[in-house]
Amino acid sequence: MPDAHRVAQTQCDGHAARELISPAGLSASWIPGAGMLCSSLRHRGGELLGQCGGIAAYVGSGATMGIPLLHPWANRLARRGYNLGGARVEIPRDAKGVHDDANGLPIHGLMAGCPHWQVRELAADADSARLLANLDFAAQPELMALFPFPHTLEIEVVLRESTLSITTTLEASGDVPVPIAFGYHPYFRLPDVPREQWCVELPVRRRMRLDARLLPTGETETARVETGPLGRRVHDDLYTELEPEPIFSLAGGARRIEVAFGAACRVAIVHAPADDDVVCFEPMTAPTNPFEGGAALAWAAPGERFSAGFSITVR
Repeated sequence: MPDAHRVAQTQCDGHAARELISPAGLSASWIPGAGMLCSSLRHRGGELLGQCGGIAAYVGSGATMGIPLLHPWANRLARRGYNLGGARVEIPRDAKGVHDDANGLPIHGLMAGCPHWQVRELAADADSARLLANLDFAAQPELMALFPFPHTLEIEVVLRESTLSITTTLEASGDVPVPIAFGYHPYFRLPDVPREQWCVELPVRRRMRLDARLLPTGETETARVETGPLGRRVHDDLYTELEPEPIFSLAGGARRIEVAFGAACRVAIVHAPADDDVVCFEPMTAPTNPFEGGAALAWAAPGERFSAGFSITVR
């Protein structure tokens, strides 16, 4: 059926991939064995995700690309350890799965290259293409040593025509509550359009002030960013108050990418570096350095499920 959605099992840089394909010309590839990484989002042949160092660099050194899951903390911590919920954790420099930023701070959680994800569903019909995968975090000793809060994760991906929806659900599977601080780091690009001509729309109201290490100082300020060409502007900003039902957008040439945040994604980081032609609209459930400094963390009680989602629409 030419009008139906489709799924395929493929290979990408030596990794088993699952591809969701829409009759609207949108396709998304996922690598379950590399931390449930979305490695590619293509629209009518054009790649919409920055590849940075590629899958090998992501798995080997945590160099983010595509759309990686950041869990159990998004962005960076202020130090190599934390006290939280009665647990005291130290993060050794040689800890498996931990990667540091330029200042030696643990960044982006523990999912880069995590091989323990299991695909539970891969299906398609006339309405949509779907992928469901889960991770039993509590069954992995190396993960529990760095985040001792038993839980499972489930990621549901649905491609319907021109919209890709991603919903992440954490269930507290032990007898202690689990802090919620995950997020995603999508790297968007517009093929065949110069970066200076990309039009960016940011539905933000308030920004957290950051220090030289890009850590929150605790102070905030009103933020309003005019919609318009990116030009030579760079961004590395943490927004703690967004417009209602926020939709971030990137437009240029014949395409417009819209990223809609669900209600549980209450924080956004916008990253547009000077040395790469990408823009990142990052949906977060908690701010940078979430385990200290008074961040109002959400918690999942034992047996409770917490879900957060966002969607990407290509017009």
